[in-house]
Amino acid sequence: MKYAILSLTLIGAATQAVADGYAPVNDEQTFLALIQGKELRNLLYGVRLSVLENGQIDGSAVGWDIAGTWSWEDGYFCREMNWGGDLIPYNCQLVEAQGEDRLRFTVDRGAGPSASFRLR
Repeated sequence: MKYAILSLTLIGAATQAVADGYAPVNDEQTFLALIQGKELRNLLYGVRLSVLENGQIDGSAVGWDIAGTWSWEDGYFCREMNWGGDLIPYNCQLVEAQGEDRLRFTVDRGAGPSASFRLR
C-alpha cells in the first residue's frame, strides 16, 4: 500500500513530455548546476528530496524517510531508492527544466508518467 502511495506521490499526475516551457537537461554538469544546494519539493504530495553531487539521495515523503543513490547515464538521471523500508526499483528518467526553479522527471527514459518539482 505504501509503495502505491509513493508511486502516486513521485509520479503525480501522469503527463507526457511536451513543449510547454520545459527543456531537456542533456548532461550531468547542467543537472548538477541546477540542483546544487537546493532541495526538490512537491509540497502537494509532501515530497522533499536532496539529490547530492556524491550520488546520494536523501529526503522524505508523506512522513517516511527516503534514501537512495543516483547516477547520470547516457543523458538520463538513473536512481534507486528506499522509502520507509520499501524498495523503489532502479529507473532511468528524462530530466527537463523550466527556468532555474522547476524540474520535471519522466520515468522510463521519457516514455512514462512525469513528476514536477520546485527547486528551493
